Amino acid sequence: MMAEELIDTRLLEELTEQSQDLNSDAVRITREALAEYAQAEPEPEPEAEPEAEPRRRRWRRGSVLAGAAGGAVLLGAARAAAAGAGDDIMALQTAASIENLAVTVYTTAAGLPFIKGGNATVAAFIAKTTTQHTAHAQAFNAAATQAGGKAQTAANPKYAAVVQQMLPSIKTPADVVKLAITLEDVAAETYTANVAQVSTPALRKLFGSVAPVEAQHRATLLAVQALLAGGAPELIAIPTDAAKLPSAAGSVGFPDSFYPTKNASPISEGAVQ
Repeated sequence: MMAEELIDTRLLEELTEQSQDLNSDAVRITREALAEYAQAEPEPEPEAEPEAEPRRRRWRRGSVLAGAAGGAVLLGAARAAAAGAGDDIMALQTAASIENLAVTVYTTAAGLPFIKGGNATVAAFIAKTTTQHTAHAQAFNAAATQAGGKAQTAANPKYAAVVQQMLPSIKTPADVVKLAITLEDVAAETYTANVAQVSTPALRKLFGSVAPVEAQHRATLLAVQALLAGGAPELIAIPTDAAKLPSAAGSVGFPDSFYPTKNASPISEGAVQ
């Protein structure tokens, strides 16, 4: 295990700042998506409309009347919409379950002696990332309840079991990084897949705003992991000695041209039972 005091903290400080900037953008977009999602909820129709009704309501009433002329089509669309809403709720609950687990893991990591009493910048990065995952869980649960579902306060059952198996073997900061990479990758892959699975533009925007934050977490952790494993903590610096960097330094944090989804969690995996 390499000495903690040899790690140059400037790169981690820079990456932490970048992560916060990216998350701030995601939070703004997420709030917009939640507002749009709430506004998209069906509005009750008034029993009678005045003669000079607003154009938007005239259009909506005309659409309903036109739909009534094809009852079978309207019924089929309603069933499809109901099924989509159910899938949306499960996807949101599963996402919240992944975030809940991430919060637990990072909180536990922050209390480990070699983190708590080690590098202050590493500890700060963990604290900031914990805050971000907490906000993500709140956003997913807010959307789930807006859709008529329940908030998911439990951890993802599949990966909670994986974490329990790995915890006894966590002895160094590198072990913490390895576990965190697994969770960040699952989150990023799941939300990337969810963009194509949920039924509304607002929810696609919600998942699309959070996925890159998790991918950025993973990229940061992959870079730190590679330099620690390579015995080159002195290269974790800005500026750094580019001539001494390993050949993979420019790509280690971004191993895929397009983010994969093969490890994405099914939408029902973390749904409230």
